[in-house]
Amino acid sequence: MAAAARWCYRGDPQEAQSAPLVQFSNGKLQNSENMDFTLYKSKDAINPRKKHQRILTLETDRLSYVGKNFGSGVLKCNSLCRYFVGVLDKDAGQMEVYNAELFNMQPLLSDDLIDDDLSEYQNKSYREKVDSCIEAFGTNKQKRALNSRRMHQVGSETLNVAVTKAAENIIETKGVAALVSDAAQDDVQDVSLFLPPCQEDADRPENVYRFEDILSPAEYEALQTPAAAFVSITPEAILKKTEEKSHCSFVLEELKSMPPSEDSSDHKARCLWFLDALIKFSFQKVIKKKHAMGPDCPHIINSKLMKNFTALTYNNGSIQNLISASMKAKITAYVIALALHINNFQTDLTVLQRDMKLRENRILEIAKAMRLKISKRKGPSGLTDDEDHKLATLSLPLPVYKPSGSQRKRKKMK
Repeated sequence: MAAAARWCYRGDPQEAQSAPLVQFSNGKLQNSENMDFTLYKSKDAINPRKKHQRILTLETDRLSYVGKNFGSGVLKCNSLCRYFVGVLDKDAGQMEVYNAELFNMQPLLSDDLIDDDLSEYQNKSYREKVDSCIEAFGTNKQKRALNSRRMHQVGSETLNVAVTKAAENIIETKGVAALVSDAAQDDVQDVSLFLPPCQEDADRPENVYRFEDILSPAEYEALQTPAAAFVSITPEAILKKTEEKSHCSFVLEELKSMPPSEDSSDHKARCLWFLDALIKFSFQKVIKKKHAMGPDCPHIINSKLMKNFTALTYNNGSIQNLISASMKAKITAYVIALALHINNFQTDLTVLQRDMKLRENRILEIAKAMRLKISKRKGPSGLTDDEDHKLATLSLPLPVYKPSGSQRKRKKMK
């Protein structure tokens, strides 16, 4: 319960605009007799925000208390309602009413007092001095940023200690020679993380990268409706799509040679539609919409793209789906695998490279990691360039993958 404070005011008493009411944050007031408060006011009488600032202090035998009507600890009730104090004159039977303001009195601990010894402050770094200023005078936003940075720093130090200890234990257990051997195997394993599942012991090329590992039966069934426009497409429609650049060059070239069989044409149309969706999806950076490929894309296909070809990241208080460099490499590997199934396990990498806006070395490295044989040939007659195109062929037995020589070689450890 709030209590009226008997206070002495340092300044002109006529300038006091309201009487202070007090409440104590650490308990209730049991005896209000013989408690002298001191009220301080701001000297700035011009600034409309500062001229009403007040600080109320109280000294007791046990603790010192302080309350103020400004800053982060101010009570919000002062801005939502008004308080009044009535003084009754029993002899005259009249009461005088005064405006009042509620102060929340908090104990002032010794750690909060200013230390006159500046030696400790002078020994601090510039960063620590700036942090001290932010703690004392910074805005709420600056204080939140400071707390976040300190928590991150503590977490990083803890992680570094844990990683160092774990590394020491591994070295002591396995030995240096075994670690060097494991590191050499990691080169091959890291590259294969984003590749489709590979059946190295397959007896036929179509079983190396199985079609079911690229598109499940349910996903394949869902592609029937959006791919129906590709089944009976006319040369005029292909020419219009080429002018509009609504699809990638690989898809437009394949649409010119659709098989006469209705089942084969439907199968190829579904594969081409999904391949085109993969390439368009790879151009996005951060996926902000729930349906990244628009309303025409089946829900199961959109979910597949989001789940299998994006990485989760935390940014500005929310979780986002990001297409990182490794995810783009994974999309490229699946595009190559699907193109192999479309083209009887031989496909033009140069056309795919240009459609996906990749460096040639990048797509060649991914193709080699997929155990494909690389050769050269002239570009398709439908394209205008006369340059040699890189051709990828999937044949058995699979060649041994050798990482490119551009990777940094590890020094031998003695």
